Amino acid sequence: MTLRQVEGLPGAPWDAPLQGRLDVLTVESELLRGNALGDPHRRPLYVYLPPGFDESQSYPTIYLLHYYSGRATFLLEPQDFEPRVIDRVDALFARKEAAVPRAIVVVPDAWTRFGGAQWINSVSTGPYMDYLCDEVVPFVDSRYPTIAERDHRGVSGHSSGGYAAMVLSMLRPDVFGGLVAQGSDSLFEHCYRNDFASAARTLRDRYDGSYEMFLEAFTSVDPFDRGKDGLLLELYAMATCYSPDEANPGKALLPFDTETGAVITDVWDKWLGWDPVHMVPAHADALASMELIHIEAGSSDEYYLDLGAQAVSDAMTDAGVDHDLELFEGRHGGIRNRYPMAVERLARALQ
Repeated sequence: MTLRQVEGLPGAPWDAPLQGRLDVLTVESELLRGNALGDPHRRPLYVYLPPGFDESQSYPTIYLLHYYSGRATFLLEPQDFEPRVIDRVDALFARKEAAVPRAIVVVPDAWTRFGGAQWINSVSTGPYMDYLCDEVVPFVDSRYPTIAERDHRGVSGHSSGGYAAMVLSMLRPDVFGGLVAQGSDSLFEHCYRNDFASAARTLRDRYDGSYEMFLEAFTSVDPFDRGKDGLLLELYAMATCYSPDEANPGKALLPFDTETGAVITDVWDKWLGWDPVHMVPAHADALASMELIHIEAGSSDEYYLDLGAQAVSDAMTDAGVDHDLELFEGRHGGIRNRYPMAVERLARALQ
């Protein structure tokens, strides 16, 4: 028997051919150049064009935002016994029955050396909201036949990506006109504050109570203990977004005492100012202008983001914002099968 090389992709489950087209681009951002963390200002950008794509037509655009610790490459990452996200999206648009209106799907990147930027502006990470809204969106609109209007442009994501979908829709309604948020960071009292005591213990037991010692060790830790060190890293990453140290760009003000885990009120208040639950009342008009607001979470989400979704929904109801809420059977992870639903809802609402 002889092994021979053949042309083409190996196929599922590795790299199946698409019925649509995926453009894999590298972009260079002036806004991210020289950011405080020294992260790359060159980034991948994926643009998916559906089956039957026609340059002479114009299409709505859907932006899929990755989660904390993720990258734009989540679109292509294989999963055990599951199709990739790109395969799911491709199959959605290739569906014959109950055909889905065609849309362009864009996947940008907001990775940082601490794991993510929550897609917001911060002196300690970079202007990632402006990067997306003022660089990526105009870039895509200038190179593809999009309907370059906010009512035909939507945003979606899971976890931190879902958080961004809500926050960007509130802060930049000039850019986005519809959102789907899945398992989104919200109700910070549950999804973050519960971890302060555990973080203080880990600092005490592994790093002599010093975040500086942890951060110094972080770059050389191999293997990385995702259970213990991961919690410390995530909380610090969130602090660089929600409570950056304005006097020391690249560093953060922590919302808890590292010895006891007790809340530091003035810093914690900065975090709460970024909590979608607290943001809704001030941005009700922006939300009311959306073509679609769908919020969902697994009912067994281990970060209590199902309770967060309910709290955001209640805040929207109180503010008179039309939306829908779905709590499905599931946890925080393992819900990639729900990405096509998000894309389909937005494609129908934004056509």
